[in-house]
Amino acid sequence: MNVKEAIEKRASVRRFKPEPVPEELIQEMLEAARLAPSGCNAQPWRFKVVSDKRMRLELAKAAHRQNFIAKAPAVIVACADISGYIDRTVSTMQDLGRIGEVADRIVDITCANADEMRKMDMAQIAPVVAFNVAIAVEHMVLRAVELGLGTCWVRLLDEPRVKEILSLDDNLHVVCLLAVGYPGMKPKQRGKLDMKDIII
Repeated sequence: MNVKEAIEKRASVRRFKPEPVPEELIQEMLEAARLAPSGCNAQPWRFKVVSDKRMRLELAKAAHRQNFIAKAPAVIVACADISGYIDRTVSTMQDLGRIGEVADRIVDITCANADEMRKMDMAQIAPVVAFNVAIAVEHMVLRAVELGLGTCWVRLLDEPRVKEILSLDDNLHVVCLLAVGYPGMKPKQRGKLDMKDIII
């Protein structure tokens, strides 16, 4: 299966077979995420794999009782490491400045922006970092298609409750839950806009 086929075949799955997902397949998905691009190569993604039945049930409740989450054999909780993102962005840009890949003014702007970001609260900074994590999650989603697995992004959730369930650090922002398992249905992509509707 090539990338185009995986993109065309991908669809959200909300019904899963009960059989567990082998650990090696979860690792393949995480490896795909690890290789994703990120701004300044900051790599802010952090993942928690949840297979425990009780915890999956609690996550489903925290996601406003989206019960299919509890029935997925695995849930990958995708988070953004906020302070790590800022620190790695600055250090990478400084490294690029030292070797002449970016102008000194770009390094200065990045450092100034980082100082401002350190003053922001979680609600302000989380969206800035989250898009990097979203890229990594989509890498996992497409790799899952290739591996014969189904997935479903879940963003509608009570973040403080998810963090409480998993005892997550205050510095982590929960970007989404990714339900994972063997499809218990034949997934079908929803209708997509025509090309003429997305070109401006």
